[in-house]
Amino acid sequence: MADENIIPKKLGNVPRNLATEFDQTGLERRTKKSMDWFRKKATRMRRINRTELFNQEQILLKNRTIMGSMFMWAYDPKHKKTLPYYDSFPLGIIVDRVPGGFRALNLHYLPPLLRGQFLLNLSYLTNNKKYDDTTRYQLTYSMLKKSVSMRYFQPCFKHYLTKHVRSRFGLIPADEWEIVSFLPLADWQKASGQQVYADSRKLIK
Repeated sequence: MADENIIPKKLGNVPRNLATEFDQTGLERRTKKSMDWFRKKATRMRRINRTELFNQEQILLKNRTIMGSMFMWAYDPKHKKTLPYYDSFPLGIIVDRVPGGFRALNLHYLPPLLRGQFLLNLSYLTNNKKYDDTTRYQLTYSMLKKSVSMRYFQPCFKHYLTKHVRSRFGLIPADEWEIVSFLPLADWQKASGQQVYADSRKLIK
């Protein structure tokens, strides 16, 4: 991830409004009930304007804070002509750097129900439970492969090339991870979301 791409825009009001509404339910955050609430809320939402999701306030991240953080970005794959389908607006947890780019868990590839379960499992792999600017996932590819509880990673673990990123990275604050994860933001090309989900279910062992 090049330095010029390490200036993310903070998210706009959509997640904050949902958080305020959720707080009135009295439910606890980052539980199965909260995941279900956000998932059901998202299914009733119309498609969100991705441009309006970000406001103009920007913050500078240091390289060390990128791993384990969640971002959104616009993407134009190098091999899009031969791919059966792809998401041109990934929602990814950055796992590691690789030559020319990075690898991330694009949560959009998981059906919402499995996405919620995966997020619950991932919640045990954070460096702290503050869910503030210091909170990140502590993930490695080896860890994901070895753990049965992490098997949902298989369809959403993707390799992204920095040169094909077409926007700045939108940082998802830790206290909004479970909210944004269910928003209808995927931009599927060459296939429907239902087809993607069907294929993803087949990959999970």
